[in-house]
Amino acid sequence: MTIIDTHSHTYDESFENDIQDVISRAKQAGITHILLPNVDIESIEQVNRLAESYPQYCLPMMGLHPTSVTANWESDLNKIKEQFSLHKYIAVGEIGIDLYWDKSLEKEQKAAFEEQLRWSIEFNLPVSIHCRNAISESVECIKSVGASKLRGAFHSFGGNAEELQSVLALQNFYLGINGTVTYKNSTLPQVLTATDLSRLIIETDAPYLPPVPYRGKRNEPSYTIHIANKLSEIYGVTPQKVAEITTNNAKKLFSID
Repeated sequence: MTIIDTHSHTYDESFENDIQDVISRAKQAGITHILLPNVDIESIEQVNRLAESYPQYCLPMMGLHPTSVTANWESDLNKIKEQFSLHKYIAVGEIGIDLYWDKSLEKEQKAAFEEQLRWSIEFNLPVSIHCRNAISESVECIKSVGASKLRGAFHSFGGNAEELQSVLALQNFYLGINGTVTYKNSTLPQVLTATDLSRLIIETDAPYLPPVPYRGKRNEPSYTIHIANKLSEIYGVTPQKVAEITTNNAKKLFSID
């Protein structure tokens, strides 16, 4: 069974002391690739360094996370965009809108998001979207820039039935499913019955959102098997089938050989 972890912050400082072991466990668990989303100016070097340490295995993205958007977002985006001329990236990410923590910079977040969506078209790359409490706003930005020209994933999808349909209607977008689907009080298993595996990809968002039975601990790519197991319960197919379909989806979206 092989799986692609399509969204993992394994360059995070919490992995500094045992990254080799983490990568080894991932490979033993059948993880064929780990995709690394950037978050801010400070994390650029960390993302690039891990990707260079594990070429063709740790695949980097480049973008500005919405909670990293400040009044100086235009200057930050100039520095981040420059990276695309210096390194090869598999996607524009992690980008989007987050209205959970702070709504005071909503206008700036939307402007930064739409600018990075335009990069997706310019560089012909998919996007990895963070949309906490902001799925409808994110969909509107995508439509504003040009939904037919864009493709990507709604990372850590946790929307309701109506929000699910708004994402599915975009056609070129997938749902990134992580450990939250295993949580006891999650409504996600019920919501996901309105779609099928053809629109899903698997991710960890490590070191965050570890699946059951690792809640409260550091998440890591090898734990994706628990997400596959839960999806197999939801859809009544084997974990191997879940892995096969979601891996093919990830390969198609991110142009992975």
